[in-house]
Amino acid sequence: MNTQALGPGSRIKHEQFGIGAIVKTGLNTIGITFMQHGYMELAADTPLETIEAVAAPTDLISIADVEQSLTIILRKWSDIQEVVALGNKWDGGTMILKPGDNNLKSKEIPIDVFFHKIVMVRDRLRVMEQRINSSKNLSDEEKVNLQQYISRIYGSLTTFNVLFKNAEDQFKGTRS
Repeated sequence: MNTQALGPGSRIKHEQFGIGAIVKTGLNTIGITFMQHGYMELAADTPLETIEAVAAPTDLISIADVEQSLTIILRKWSDIQEVVALGNKWDGGTMILKPGDNNLKSKEIPIDVFFHKIVMVRDRLRVMEQRINSSKNLSDEEKVNLQQYISRIYGSLTTFNVLFKNAEDQFKGTRS
């Protein structure tokens, strides 16, 4: 029998570990307590002989699934800023803006301060994008046109990707 159809309470027999009872089911694993070997987690596709089947509940969702969904929703619809890491090589660094006119003084800015401003721009663009997409006052055509402008802005900011520690936090513009 397919182990995905077996729920907690099912009694099974494993070729190597003997008789046991399913105590936990997951997407990729099943938890079984064996009489002789105790608790073990096995791959969900492990071949098992069914002694007594108990149907798996069809409406279960894991806490990890709930957390992942909630994280996506909060990032999408809130003004909360996530923590974005500056690349290690830039820690303690300074950005120097040197004017072309030698009579003028250079300006030094700590890279972490500059990076924070870039991340704030990115986050505000994301919020603007969500508000445009959820607007009831804009037509679909207007939403698409505004979205194209935002994508071009992201593309213009890809120069700053060198500052990000993690690639998934970087700017991504329109791809051809």
